[in-house]
Amino acid sequence: MPRLDAVQVRTLFWAGLAVVLAGWNGSILILELPAVAHTFGARVSDLSNLGSIVVFGALGAWPLATLADRFGRRRLIALGVGAFCLVSLGTPLAANLTTLAVLRLGASCFEGLVLSVSTALIVEEAPPAHRGTALSVFALLFGAGQFVPVLVYPFVAPNWRLLFFAGGLGVIAAPLIWRGLPESRAWRRAHITGSTIRILMQPPWRRRVLILAASALVGSILGEPAGLFFTVYASQYLHLTPGVISWMIAAAAGCAILGYVAGGYLSDRFGRRILAVTLGVITAVFTGGGFVAGTAGFIGANLLWSGFASAGTPVIGAWSGELYPTRARATAEATGGVAGTAGAIIGLQLVGALSPLLGLGRAIALLLVAGVASSLVLLMLPETRGRPLPD
Repeated sequence: MPRLDAVQVRTLFWAGLAVVLAGWNGSILILELPAVAHTFGARVSDLSNLGSIVVFGALGAWPLATLADRFGRRRLIALGVGAFCLVSLGTPLAANLTTLAVLRLGASCFEGLVLSVSTALIVEEAPPAHRGTALSVFALLFGAGQFVPVLVYPFVAPNWRLLFFAGGLGVIAAPLIWRGLPESRAWRRAHITGSTIRILMQPPWRRRVLILAASALVGSILGEPAGLFFTVYASQYLHLTPGVISWMIAAAAGCAILGYVAGGYLSDRFGRRILAVTLGVITAVFTGGGFVAGTAGFIGANLLWSGFASAGTPVIGAWSGELYPTRARATAEATGGVAGTAGAIIGLQLVGALSPLLGLGRAIALLLVAGVASSLVLLMLPETRGRPLPD
């Protein structure tokens, strides 16, 4: 990347801190799901319902993101960090699965808000020729946050409540982010008029939003169950210990780091469109296929799944940011999360219904076709590499 000015450095630091905390808090439930299931005597169908409730948080993030387009990025990011950390502090008090689901629903809302608004901010502040690389750094910071619980959990397992409490301590960062994070200069220059929803319903934004929403919806049919049940399948079906699972996740994190860097670099050099579709198809194949490939195949597929999915993260992040107008960019980013919620619920309920008949692994593997389809639909969007951001 070229030399960054002082505002860009401060933006990367404080927005990066927000993203680290979002990754940390958002990853705890997935890592600890086997222990949560044991504590509350939950079946696969119960965990599917838990996941379905939690992903509804994207619906709450959507109206809050419209406020970021109206009043700026900085305040909403700081408020989001404070809110999801406070919820994490209260999560250890959950006495049953329903209470836990409601609490994580609230946390998911504000985690989604922070991620969508921070993505918009990074796209707006990054040098035009290096937006993909900037999103790679952003993704690396998110992955670093996710990795913290992975390192700690083997030492506290199966006491899942401790990690939620530790994640909640990030609440002290919220006022620092409020004070230190610069406001987006692109947002300051944009002429904000009218409803952001009305803006997105105008051409050409309407078509772009609908295509990206469709891709997010269909992709989540595979992605959400695979991500949620990853540790459950590894422990209950493959009988891997928490320590082995943590080491496997750590190895996958190494692949993810390589993927983040490669994806951002390649997208800045060769473009977003074909690269995003290719990476998406490959990711879907390894994601679904790993659940029917035995222990060695599952571990190997997980490493490849992590690498290719991570490579696609900065590509999609930069591409979607360049497709949307500054006046409604945060709202548009959150719209993808709303669509993904619908797909996630469909996928989780399908797995909950099919797993008693086929087994958990085969039920997830059947959803592979949805992951492939979600990538192919992106071919309908234009290439945007390095172009000026639309106002």
